[in-house]
Amino acid sequence: MVSAPKFQEEYSAKLPALALLITLGWRFLPPSEALALRSGKQSAVVLDTLLRAELKKRRFTFEGQGHALSDQGIDALVSHVTHPDFVSGLRDANEKMTTHLLFGIAITEFINGHKANPTIALIDWQNPQNNSFTFTEEYSVLRTDLTQTRRPDIVCFVNGIPLAVIEAKRPDGQPGKGPTVEAGISQSIRNQNKDEIPQLFAYSQLLLSITGHDGRYGTCGTPKKFWASWKEEDIPESQMEALKNTPLSGAQKDVLFVDRKPPARIWFEDWASRPLHVSDQDRLLIGLLSPQRLLDMTRYFTLVDRKAGKIVARYQQVFGIKRLLERIKSRRSDGGREGGVVWHTTGSGKSFTMVFLSRALILDDDLKQCRIIVVTDRKDLERQLSTTFSTGGELADKKDKADALATSGRRLAQQIGHGQERIIFSLINKF
Repeated sequence: MVSAPKFQEEYSAKLPALALLITLGWRFLPPSEALALRSGKQSAVVLDTLLRAELKKRRFTFEGQGHALSDQGIDALVSHVTHPDFVSGLRDANEKMTTHLLFGIAITEFINGHKANPTIALIDWQNPQNNSFTFTEEYSVLRTDLTQTRRPDIVCFVNGIPLAVIEAKRPDGQPGKGPTVEAGISQSIRNQNKDEIPQLFAYSQLLLSITGHDGRYGTCGTPKKFWASWKEEDIPESQMEALKNTPLSGAQKDVLFVDRKPPARIWFEDWASRPLHVSDQDRLLIGLLSPQRLLDMTRYFTLVDRKAGKIVARYQQVFGIKRLLERIKSRRSDGGREGGVVWHTTGSGKSFTMVFLSRALILDDDLKQCRIIVVTDRKDLERQLSTTFSTGGELADKKDKADALATSGRRLAQQIGHGQERIIFSLINKF
């Protein structure tokens, strides 16, 4: 007998999302276990027990020898991670924490009486399998006013650090209330307010709103109108369908339903026994929250612009840059490289695409020695792009910005031939 469809968010959106995340390689933590891993404190948002376990795996080199972190070193790292700097607000706190995630944190260790200052990575970017990927549901966090809690539906952790937050809504909204995906976006934006649970969002890289059929994504501080849908270009539809229809093991279902009443598991068993079609919610989760994808989005495709705030790339930018990197890395038989063109329309994010590409080139191990020349045909566009690169962090200060400008053809030739600038801006006159 086929069960009647259920439209509550638990059945329509959340359980399918939980099951898919498990299939994608995430380990589910029941809420009680997640609470224990943060020392039983609802005011804490980092699973510090998990973070400590991961840091114990880290090694650093001093005088040619490998060393494990001391307990004091681990304590210092955990303290740094669990106390984000909110002096200047959530945006700056998130920017500083993202820098730590990308580049590590410097600590002091003493080896045989000698002082060492290694920089320790919080995430192993080169070896994704050397990280812990866990998630939980109904993650109760104490508001800053200490009177109430908020409970985001799903939170995903890398090494105990909450990098993604998901709000799940039922697909059938109330009359006059508008699309439920927008309700999830509004809830996520509200939770970032200073009197809510901003401490959770100091770490977040991706925020999702899902409804079972639909889904949108943004990042910390993204206005509602800029939350976007996702279209996948690399993962075939057949592969996504296979992932959606991969059955969970008995042990995985036991953990998923340990805190649920028996009828919920009965419904799930019946739902999972039938062929399941891929929804836009599934495409969003597979495209953004497959563990490798989440690491790529965090490392290459988010940035903080001092004017626009934190930016996460749209799918067109992500796949355009992926194709660019593939083209740049490929060589002809004579050793040269092929060129190419990426077409954009007005307002499609050309400037940010350039910044994302420059970051990818700098961070990619095979391309980090490259130099970038940006050629424009208008002074105002040159100023706009150089400002975007500067506020996006690719030009560290005013001197870097000034050095990057090729003010004449002769200076451009000197910069290309003898200069050390990583990024150069040049103006070309069409007429």
